[in-house]
Amino acid sequence: MRKRYLPFEKSIEEIEKKIEEFEKARKNGSAEKGGEILKLKQVLIEKKKEIFSNLTAWQIVQVARHPERPHTMDYIEKLFDDFIELHGDRISGDDPSIIAGMGKFKGITVAVAGHQKGRETKENLERKFGMAHPEGYRKARRVMKLAEKFHAPIITFIDTPGAHPDIEAEEKGQALTIAENLLEMTLLKTPILCIIIGEGGSGGALAIGVGDRILMQEFAIYSVISPEGCASILWKKQDAVEDAAESLKLTAKELLNIGIIDGVIPEPAGAAHSNWEEAFRYMEEAIDKNLKELKTIDIDDLVELRYQKYRKIGVYDEREET
Repeated sequence: MRKRYLPFEKSIEEIEKKIEEFEKARKNGSAEKGGEILKLKQVLIEKKKEIFSNLTAWQIVQVARHPERPHTMDYIEKLFDDFIELHGDRISGDDPSIIAGMGKFKGITVAVAGHQKGRETKENLERKFGMAHPEGYRKARRVMKLAEKFHAPIITFIDTPGAHPDIEAEEKGQALTIAENLLEMTLLKTPILCIIIGEGGSGGALAIGVGDRILMQEFAIYSVISPEGCASILWKKQDAVEDAAESLKLTAKELLNIGIIDGVIPEPAGAAHSNWEEAFRYMEEAIDKNLKELKTIDIDDLVELRYQKYRKIGVYDEREET
């Protein structure tokens, strides 16, 4: 599969192509290329650090949407043992845009639910581009209730532009299903760890995003609306997406500063799409650390803390009526 580069990754593309040329030359007997390759690889690392430490909000949006970024199933396959995917919501059917099931993380039984995007057009159509219908959210909720029954922690991976907006989803009760998930997750008597790994879009993200700890990967985004939607509504023009992205405060750094999320998971130099193995290692460390901390808290206290956590989000002003 041809590697895809974002517009601001042009210099990275040039260095990587040069490395490929030198590696081909070395295979053909040009031994002196070995030293050049090592030098270029170091230059590549430094260039990635330079570029990715100075991204704008809109550039981070592009990274969060990168087609080669690891998806939910990639993390499941790498980090969880004996994972068994469960299908169907026991009401209307199954939704492939949500993966849900039970597995083991470092020997501990856990429930996992997450949005699943596709890699290519055919799979994206099958997965609805990670935009779930009500049956997907009901399936996730079913697995979460199962986890509560067996006192298993819940881990969710969030990566969606939003809940599916078509007529069929609305007819099936999209808004009601999301509201029911919010209520159920607030009350579940088991630890819940929610992780935004790409796009965290609006109610589609919130439907599996109520937890004791909300974490974001360094180059993920989390917002009530997409920059394109915001630009269309507020600026009345699509070329205002960069301004919209800045105004929405949708990056991990911004959201940590205002108390919406609880922590940021680092990504490799060049972001998760450039080095899956290192991204997996950072993710594993974050899950392990947070699950250990959550398991030390009494479950009734945990549920109360979860409730208070969401009550404190946002800014409001109370005034007496005059």
